[in-house]
Amino acid sequence: MNEHHRVLIVNDHPLFRKGLGQLLQMVPGFVLAGEAADGEEGLALSRQLKPDLILLDLNMRGMNGLEVLRGLRTARIESKVVMITVSDAGEDVVAALRAGVNGYLLKDMEPEAMMAALADVAAGRVVIPPQLNHLLAAALRSETRPQSVGAAGLTEQETRILEKIAAGLSNKQIGRELDITEGTVKVHVKHVLRKLDLRSRVEAAVWAVEHIRN
Repeated sequence: MNEHHRVLIVNDHPLFRKGLGQLLQMVPGFVLAGEAADGEEGLALSRQLKPDLILLDLNMRGMNGLEVLRGLRTARIESKVVMITVSDAGEDVVAALRAGVNGYLLKDMEPEAMMAALADVAAGRVVIPPQLNHLLAAALRSETRPQSVGAAGLTEQETRILEKIAAGLSNKQIGRELDITEGTVKVHVKHVLRKLDLRSRVEAAVWAVEHIRN
C-alpha cells in the first residue's frame, strides 16, 4: 500500500516555494497539501490541514521559523517539521532541535539529497547535514553534561539504544533489532535524553559519536 505524506510549505520567497512544490510533485509518496507565504499563515494552515510534514523557512519576515515551530508544539500539532534555511550557524541548529524540529536542511543542497532527506524524516529519522555535526558537537561541548556513558549512569540497554540512534535508526528499527516494542524504545530514549541532559535524538547521536569509543 502506497503511503502518502501530505506536505505544507511555509516560506516567504514565492520562487523557492514554487520550486520546492514542483520538486515534491516529482517524488512518489509526497503530496503538496498547501503553501503559506508567512509564519502566521503557516500556523493557521497547519491547524487546518494537519499535514504529515511541514517544510519551514527559518528566516521569514514577521514570525520566524522558530516562533512558528514553538507555536506548532504549543498547539500540540503532531506534524513532522523540517527547517529549510541558508543558516549554518551552530546556535540556529541547536535552537531548532531544542524546539522540536525533525530535520534541518540547507537551501543549497542538491535537489536529490533534499528529497532523500525528506524521505528519511517521513520514515521517522531526524536529519541534519553531516557538515553541521561539528557545529552541534562544539555547541554541546561548551555546556556542562556527563562526559561518559558511566558518568551518565546509562544501563547496557540504554547504551545499546544510544548506539543505534547514533547509527541513524528510527525507534521502529531499533525495536526490531533489539526485539522490543517501539513503545519500550521510546521510554528508553526518554531516559537516555534525561540522563545526558539533552533534548533531541540528533544531540544524542552527536554526543554518542564523541563519547562512545568503539
